[in-house]
Amino acid sequence: MLHVILGVITTAFAVVGAAVFAYGIRHMVRTVGIGRPVESERKGPFGQRLTTTLIETLGHTRMLKWRWVGVAHWFVMVSFPLLVFTVAEAHGEVWDPHFHLPIIHDWTIYGLAIEVIAGVSLAAITGLAIYRQVRGPRRAGRDSRFTNSRAWHAYYVESYIFGLLAAIFVIRGFKVALDDFPFPVWATPLSHALGAVLPASEAGLALVAAFKLVISWTFFVVLGLVLTMGIGWHRFTAPVNIFFKRDAEGGPALGAAKPMMDASGEKPLDFEEADPDEDPFGVGKIEDFTWKGLLDFTTCTECGRCQSQCPAWNTGKPLSPKKVVMDLREHAYEKAPYMMQGLDENSDESHAGADVLSLLGKPLVGTEEEGGVIHPDELWACTNCGACVEQCPVDIEHVDHIMDMRRYQVMIESSFPSEANTLLKNLENKANPWGMSEDKRLDWISELDFEVPVVEDTLPEGTEYLFWVGCAGALEDRAKKTTKAIAELLHMADVKFAVLGGMEACTGDPARRLGMEYVFQMLAQQNVETLNEAGVTKIVASCPHCFNTLGNEYPQLGGNYDVIHHSQLLAKLVDEGRLTPVQPVEERITYHDPCFLGRHNKVYTPPRDIMAQVPGVQTQEMHRHKERGFCCGAGGARMWMEERIGKRINTERVDEALTTDPDTVSTACPFCQVMLGDAINEKKSAGEAKESLEVVDVSQLLLRSMREEPSDAERAEPETA
Repeated sequence: MLHVILGVITTAFAVVGAAVFAYGIRHMVRTVGIGRPVESERKGPFGQRLTTTLIETLGHTRMLKWRWVGVAHWFVMVSFPLLVFTVAEAHGEVWDPHFHLPIIHDWTIYGLAIEVIAGVSLAAITGLAIYRQVRGPRRAGRDSRFTNSRAWHAYYVESYIFGLLAAIFVIRGFKVALDDFPFPVWATPLSHALGAVLPASEAGLALVAAFKLVISWTFFVVLGLVLTMGIGWHRFTAPVNIFFKRDAEGGPALGAAKPMMDASGEKPLDFEEADPDEDPFGVGKIEDFTWKGLLDFTTCTECGRCQSQCPAWNTGKPLSPKKVVMDLREHAYEKAPYMMQGLDENSDESHAGADVLSLLGKPLVGTEEEGGVIHPDELWACTNCGACVEQCPVDIEHVDHIMDMRRYQVMIESSFPSEANTLLKNLENKANPWGMSEDKRLDWISELDFEVPVVEDTLPEGTEYLFWVGCAGALEDRAKKTTKAIAELLHMADVKFAVLGGMEACTGDPARRLGMEYVFQMLAQQNVETLNEAGVTKIVASCPHCFNTLGNEYPQLGGNYDVIHHSQLLAKLVDEGRLTPVQPVEERITYHDPCFLGRHNKVYTPPRDIMAQVPGVQTQEMHRHKERGFCCGAGGARMWMEERIGKRINTERVDEALTTDPDTVSTACPFCQVMLGDAINEKKSAGEAKESLEVVDVSQLLLRSMREEPSDAERAEPETA
């Protein structure tokens, strides 16, 4: 009689669980479907995308960056599909404790596989649960990556997995006690150990099997009812999210900013023809995100890896990439049911009710008083460094979503930090962020003792590279030293290069990263026209932001060039023997990875190779470097905005650099050079850094080793912005 009762109960749970789960999937698909269409490129090529998905999912390539946590998670992940046989077996065992699966029930390899997977997974989930307690927000506060995560979701999922895995061994133990277990001790030692202490009880076996089924199907019921439980749903949504990621080849959504697309999602937005009422000028409402964006929000596991790496969050600012995604997800699933009924903020109050209309009209970005989903301080704290995207194990595209919200705020609402007004005016009127005249772009050349060809109409004959100097490299005093060093090194190596001089305009990166796409396109189209008319095919850029924009974003506007960063070219010249550093530089140096050179473009080795070839240099890496390098605070147009909340990001980075006791901080970006230099000067004034400490570009370091030490007059050159 007991077996019949248990069989009926578990069958009822299975039917209800499957039905509720199916309902949940349907509702989730409909919710994601309220988003706008995605670019057609995301749908193919199918084979490559499928391969990427399998590699990232089964290979756990992102999770394994976190060492043992990644390994533990891999076993928990594979246990879910591989142990499905034990669930099927349990459905038979509640009716008949001696039930066995057909064919494979006595295969030793099957018994061994279940023993290993279940055993290691049980240890893994226990370890992960302990880790969550040790590193949880109550113990670690803001330093915990679990801060802002919803703890009960995690505790529930961990408890369910633990209970499921433990039940497998208890059932096997009862079978051993009943002498109905076909596998040898060597293949199933844990099961036999439990069997030695458990009684030979058919009722006990059936009750544990029923427990296993009840918690399993209850899990599916909970998922079907709580669609925002990313930590439970991600095992189903993550592979789909990875499949539709921006980069079909497997890289994160870094490098080029996602272009603005028209309402169809098929072609880039043409500002001359676009209609803000029809085409999305960024994202002003949750339904303005693409369905891939809504899938991103749905997939978030609340693991907090993005938050733990975010420079804004780590310096006391309100921005948490995880919380932004979670808040957008909550808003989407709260609003979507009413949208599916055809309601919007303009619906009649008698049909919708005041509370519903308030929800439907809730601003996406706004202060607490305005009832916004995302606070402006969160939106504008982002440096676009890409640490969140790099670390996310399920390929959420945080930077794209933040930029889309910025675009709407800037172009439609005209709501952005007041300091950025000056930046935009200077870009529009003078084509550079500092608002200096174009004839100043060639001042640095007069300080060299050799001639630098300047393009007039077309590239001079025999020119190998156009040297893209960039606004900082031409107009900012500290960056001009780097520009001159690069020019001297190229001259020494007999590399034929030319510059545009006054014909060069800002690439538009600051405008685009701020959200003013119109100004970006205006500047970019001007530069593309200039470069194409001049016959440029190969470019060397000193600024990683220019390097990224020219190489990754200009192809969106018809500008296709072979773009190389100066550290890559100089490392190549040293490797070929065309530059040979000989003068020892007896210094302890720590290198800072620029975000748009490193994370966004995976250029980590060349700058380090250059330093390795300079005699006398002792290098010491900072704790956070390469993929986990910490931003200087200048990206995302933040260089031209005040940092009023929390600790300054550049100060945090310099504090980290000082722990290596360096004589010099090296980098390969003019923005980083300025930001780190400013922070070091503050430290010197406070007596917290030695007076001789300086920030130099790797090109300056190489040049120093190519000739005698610079004169006192050269060292005394003022470093003013």
